[in-house]
Amino acid sequence: MSKIIRIGTRDSQLAMWQAKTVQSQLEHLGHKTVLVPIKSTGDIVLDKPLYELGITGIFTKTLDIAMLNEDIDIAVHSLKDVPTILPKGIVQAAVLKRGNINDTLVYKTNEEFLSARDAVIATGSLRRRAQWLNRYPTHTVVGLRGNVNSRLEKLDTNENWNAAIFAGAGLGRLGITPENSINLHWMIPAPAQGAIMITALEADEETRAICAEINDEVTEICTSIEREFLNRLEGGCTAPIGAICYINKEEEVNFKGILLSKDGTKKIEVSKVVPLDKREGLAEFCADYIIGKGGKTLIDELGRGDKITNIYSTKKLTDDQAMLFHNDVVSESNDAIKISLNRLSKSLVRNEIQNVIITSKNAVEALLTNFSAPELQFKNIYCVGRRTKRMVEKRIGKVKHTEANAKKLAEYLVEYIEGTEVTYFCSDLRLDDLPNILTENKITVNEVEAYQTKFDADKVEGNLDGIMFYSPSTVESFLKQNKANGIAFCIGETTAKAAKQYFEDVRIAKVPTVESVIELVNENYIPA
Repeated sequence: MSKIIRIGTRDSQLAMWQAKTVQSQLEHLGHKTVLVPIKSTGDIVLDKPLYELGITGIFTKTLDIAMLNEDIDIAVHSLKDVPTILPKGIVQAAVLKRGNINDTLVYKTNEEFLSARDAVIATGSLRRRAQWLNRYPTHTVVGLRGNVNSRLEKLDTNENWNAAIFAGAGLGRLGITPENSINLHWMIPAPAQGAIMITALEADEETRAICAEINDEVTEICTSIEREFLNRLEGGCTAPIGAICYINKEEEVNFKGILLSKDGTKKIEVSKVVPLDKREGLAEFCADYIIGKGGKTLIDELGRGDKITNIYSTKKLTDDQAMLFHNDVVSESNDAIKISLNRLSKSLVRNEIQNVIITSKNAVEALLTNFSAPELQFKNIYCVGRRTKRMVEKRIGKVKHTEANAKKLAEYLVEYIEGTEVTYFCSDLRLDDLPNILTENKITVNEVEAYQTKFDADKVEGNLDGIMFYSPSTVESFLKQNKANGIAFCIGETTAKAAKQYFEDVRIAKVPTVESVIELVNENYIPA
C-alpha cells in the first residue's frame, strides 16, 4: 500500500507508547505510518479532577476534531476514556489484545495503613474513589491528576499521603511499576480498562480494512459488552461505574458490574455468566438489574451533582417516590414528626361503639397495637382520606363514609349521623374543626388520645423554592426550626389552612397522596 497512515495520538508518554504499539503492528504487516501527536484538554487542565471538568470525551475530543478535519487517518485511545457514543462519521476500527485490567495501589512505605482507621489515598477517578470509600469508609481520598510519572512523583513528595491508585496497564506499559505496589483484584475496573482502541472515519473503508487486520476479537467482544452496560446506565466515562467481562475456557462469558454513589456509601452490584453464543442481551440484562435495584436513583443523584436543594419534604420519601420528581428538582426529605403510640384501656372496646371517627393511619396502628381486629366492634366507621379508608377496611372493617378532610367529615356527620354521639381516635395535636362543629350541633364527642405527635424537624440551610407538607403538624414542626419561605405544597385543605398562616403561596394537591404532592411540585416548579 502506498498510502501513509497518519496516526493521531495524545502526546503524553503513555499515549505515545500506545500509538507506537499500533504503529509497530501495522508496519509489521507492511503498512507505512507516521505519528501525529496532538495535545488534549485532559492533558492541559491538571488542577481539577476529571469529573469536575464536565467535558464528555475529554481525552478524545481533540483527536475527533482532527480526524473529521482529515488531518489524521486513525486515532489511538485508551478505550476506557472513549465515550460510548462516537461522533457522527467516526467508528471503532479495531481494539488490540487487552493488557492488565486491574487498578494498582502504589504505597509509600508498607501496607499497614490498610488496617488503620485514618489513611490518605490519592486518585483522580470518581470510580476508584467511590469503591475505596465503600471498602475503607474512614479513610480520606484526595484528588490526583497528571501523567503517570508526575502522579508517582506527587505521591513520593507528599508527606501526608499513604498511597495512590493507578491503572495497572499504564504502569506496566511504561515499565515503571514500583515494587511497593499491589493489584486491587477486589476493585472493579472501568469498562474497557486495559484496552487500546483505534478509530477511523466511517467512509474510509480502506483504512478500516487495514485496522481490522490487528483487531483482537475476544477483547472486542468483552469491551463491547462492558461499554454497552455503561451506555445503558447513562453514565459518562467519569461516573462511578465499573464493569469487567471475560471469556473462560468453557466458552462462557463472565460479567460483573457495579454502580456506586460518589461517597461510596451506596453500592449496587450484578454478576452473570452466559454461554458465548448467548451473549446477546447480557449488557441490557445487567444494566436493567442495576436500575431495578435502585440504580435510577443513584444515577439521578449523580446527574444533579452538587446542586443546592430546592425542594424539601417534611416526610421521608421512598426511593420510588423520589424518582418521580422532574429532573430539575433537587429534593431532600426527612420526617418532621415522630409518632408515639399510646397504651389504650381494654374497657374502651368492651362494648360495641356505634360511631367511630378515624382521621389517620396512625390511629389505625394505635388501635391494632392495643387490640385484635375482632375486639374492635365498631358499627359505623367514618374516615378522613382514601388511604386511611383502605387501611381500615383491610385490617378492621367496612367504612361507612369518608371525606378528604376533617371539616368536611364533620359537616357530613351533622346531616347523616346515626345517633348523637361519636368516639374520635385522635392525636394529642389535633385540629379543632371536627370536634367544634360536632359539639355546636349537639353531637357528643368522646376523644381518645390514640397517639402522640412529636416535633422532630431538621434545620435546613439556605432558602428553599418549596416545602412539601402532609399535615398541620408537619407545618408546625418545620417552622419551629426554619423560616417560612418559598411555596408550601400541601397534601390537602386542612394542611393548607395551617400553612396559609405563614406562607404567601400555598398550593394544594389534587388528591391527598404523597405522589400527588410530588406531581404538584413538578407542575409548579420553574427552574431558575
